[in-house]
Amino acid sequence: MNVIKRATAPTPKFFKLLRNIGLSIAAAGGALMTAPAGLPHGLVTFANYLIVSGTVLSAVSQITTLNDE
Repeated sequence: MNVIKRATAPTPKFFKLLRNIGLSIAAAGGALMTAPAGLPHGLVTFANYLIVSGTVLSAVSQITTLNDE
């Protein structure tokens, strides 16, 4: 099964939930990164980690399928 078929195949309910959580985490990190006030370096670094981890969680959850052909 190639990546295109895997990404468009049905996703289990649990992984849909994980995908949505990952998108929320990435959005929170993006909101921190675009805050108009000057944020401390540690908070900016934490926001970067949120974006990366949320994106990876969403991507892995999206390509999980119900059946393997």
